[in-house]
Amino acid sequence: MRLCMLILVLVVLSAGEGEGLGGDGGASGPLRYLSSHELEAILPAGTTLMMRPAAIEEFLAELDGQPPDWSRVYGHGHQDPGHDDRLFALNRERDARREGRPALMKHVAFAWVGTLSRFDPMIEAFPVAIGPKFIKTSWGMVRFKPEEAPGNLSVATDASHQSRFQRLLEQGQPVELDVIMTGRLIPQESIVYDFSHDEEGLGLIMPLVRVEQVDFVMPRP
Repeated sequence: MRLCMLILVLVVLSAGEGEGLGGDGGASGPLRYLSSHELEAILPAGTTLMMRPAAIEEFLAELDGQPPDWSRVYGHGHQDPGHDDRLFALNRERDARREGRPALMKHVAFAWVGTLSRFDPMIEAFPVAIGPKFIKTSWGMVRFKPEEAPGNLSVATDASHQSRFQRLLEQGQPVELDVIMTGRLIPQESIVYDFSHDEEGLGLIMPLVRVEQVDFVMPRP
């Protein structure tokens, strides 16, 4: 029975093409120790990694040509009577121009930060809480966003790492990993342009991804 439970935990759940992966269905998988150049080997063929500014900027250029004129759209800020209308118009116009572009069909992979919780003996794995990463680019701040954030995530490790992680967590130290989500942009509303709530006038770009695969990664020791 214990072996069967372990095998179930080690399966990376992937949804069928077009169905997506998200909500409360949960996803479990093994913790993989990979260098950055090894990551592509576990992803669908042809997947573009969205980890570095240059790759993100190239992808955005394929979709939308050039960055928005953020200063014009922002105007005098949220108190500007035309601010919301200009932002709405920007998104509507870019959605229309983007329609049918080949880059919409690309598989992309992006990372969120995962934080381990205490080991759960019922599932023989560590529950994982996730949160977004923000990447500064020449287009603005970019935050990839899943259509539905996968829920009930958990990750399995070998015995030696399980003991080390448990010890760190008992000492109150965080244990973090990269949660790699792979999928395609949502065709109807693939990118949302907005402004940061933390810095006045800073453009925020949110590509919306229908997630098909979730992997748990730490840098190779």
